Amino acid sequence: MNARLDIIASRVPPGSRVLDLGCGAGALLAHLRDKRGCSVQGVEIDPDKVVACARRGVDVLQLDLDQGLSMFADGSFDVVLLIDSLPNLRNTESALREAARVGRMGIATFANFAYWRIRMQVASGRLPVTKELPYEWYDTPNLRVATHADFAVLTAKCALRVREAFGLHAGREVHILPNLLASEAMFVFDPG
Repeated sequence: MNARLDIIASRVPPGSRVLDLGCGAGALLAHLRDKRGCSVQGVEIDPDKVVACARRGVDVLQLDLDQGLSMFADGSFDVVLLIDSLPNLRNTESALREAARVGRMGIATFANFAYWRIRMQVASGRLPVTKELPYEWYDTPNLRVATHADFAVLTAKCALRVREAFGLHAGREVHILPNLLASEAMFVFDPG
């Protein structure tokens, strides 16, 4: 596990029932299961990543998150993870509301488009290519970009209570001016 995933995992209470929306290859879920005693469930659309989850012994459903989470009852999970998945969804607000409905707590991370180096690249006339946004504008899987400040507005609109809001950069937490100094945003929230 890397420092970034350790920071995320540290916010998940031991023994939690965890749903990871857009779980990728399941590395974080396997860590939460093995090191924090969590009961884990992943949701992933990419068939190759679903296979990778299965190889790790992580339960995963192959679903399109834009179709909603109607198969899960209200409050069925202690923690719902949205790690880098929100920018890839067409219905971001709906997905966030669904995550809050099925979970008692949520954790969301995404590349912070207001990070100062990204601002400088945009000011120079080009869209950024960074570690957090490693694609050219024409081949990115991201349907949208967001900033730390934008997500704070969205959580308020969705009547979510933000427990923690900070940034991540180079494997460290950024609590001072995260909209400017953090390459990634992280929010821990629960239904209002």
